[in-house]
Parts: sequence; structure tokens; C-alpha cells
Amino acid sequence: MYKGLEIKPPFFEIGPKAFLYGEKMLALAKVIDKTAMKYDLDVIVTPQYTDIQLLAENTERILVFAQHMDYLTPGRGLGSVLPEAVKAAGAVGVMLNHAEKPLTMEEIEKTIARADEVGLGTIVCADTVEDVKKIAKMGPNLIVAEPTDLIGTGQTSDSNYVIETIKTVNEINPDIMVLQGAGISNGQDVYNTIKLGAQATGTTSGIMKSDRPYEMVEEMLYNLRKAWDELHGC
Repeated sequence: MYKGLEIKPPFFEIGPKAFLYGEKMLALAKVIDKTAMKYDLDVIVTPQYTDIQLLAENTERILVFAQHMDYLTPGRGLGSVLPEAVKAAGAVGVMLNHAEKPLTMEEIEKTIARADEVGLGTIVCADTVEDVKKIAKMGPNLIVAEPTDLIGTGQTSDSNYVIETIKTVNEINPDIMVLQGAGISNGQDVYNTIKLGAQATGTTSGIMKSDRPYEMVEEMLYNLRKAWDELHGC
């Protein structure tokens, strides 16, 4: 586990995937940045590789993560994503094993090791409770517990899944934080998920497909802070 990643719960992850890039991505990132500061929240944003430096240099509070990287070392590897290049561009971490960019368990372990080596935090996606268990033993910084068949559906994980995945990770390594993803469509979804005991949640479609994305950022982060403070007596 990379020890240099500074992030505290409750936190949020916004994954633009390939919906936004360039100046439109930067405009949204600035809204996210301002809202994160307003509610004193850490927010991970995973832009296109070509926008990592743009966002890193023009925001203050958001944590810029790459959408993926490979475990190769400098040298040959045309078309691969080099860990050192991700770091040099200004990213502080990398997302791994998303349902749209799946990896084998062996690849996940090797890539976490390379991330640790170059100084990048890791947020690794896992589908089943069994996958969560395997990945937790590899020591990433963060795990996204996210049933693949719920991604983008507007249907969130049930309470049993949320509780069991958190318990599983805590028993293996309580230093690993758990984000509950899949189907987060609005502020109420965010509120409900945090109230179940999650340290974080996140979205792609809820913001990227919204007809009012800036307002949805506000709605979701407001409810993240509200639920966490109510649950923890802040």
C-alpha cells in the first residue's frame, strides 16, 4: 500500500470515462473542486489520460487519478500506459480493474506493486465479495465494491452487499477504505449509501448524463457530507 496518499472519509469518486475531455472536462472539474472545498471533502476524479495534467495544474482539492495503467517499466511498450508517465503528468493515483477495463488477479497485484513503487495511490474495483477479499489481500489504498451488473442501471447495491464487503475488507486490512459504487443516480442514493456505513461512494452516469451536471455535483456532495455528519455525530 502506498503510504503517501492523503485522503480521508467521507470521500467521493467521479468517473468521466469518455463522456468529457478538454475544456468541458476542466470546467466540470473546477465546479467539483469548488464544491469539494465548500463541504471539506476529498473527491477523486478520473479524467482521460490527456487531461491529467490539465486538471492537476488547475484545481486545488480534487485528487486526479488515471483511469488505468499498465505494470511495464520504461522501455518498449507501444500503446501501454507507463506508471512513471502517469505520475509525471500530475496524477496522485490510478484506478484499476474497472468493469470496462478488467484485469486478472495477477495483473492487479503487479500493477499495485508498480503503483507503490512510483508513488501512486490505488483504487481497485471489485465485483463479488470473493473478489473484494482477494484484492484486499493485495493491499491497495482503496477498494470500489461495485456489482458489475448494476453499473449504469440506476439501481444501487443492496444493504447486505454493502455491509458484507465493508466487513470483509476491515477484517483483512482496516487501513483500506471502501467505496460503494454502482447505480448512484442522485443525492438520495449518496445519502442512503453512506448511512449504511460506507466511507465513500461515486458516480459516472449520475453526473455525466444529467441535464444539470453542475447542480448534481452540489446535490451529491451535499448529501455525502450530510449523511456522514449525521451518522458520526459531527
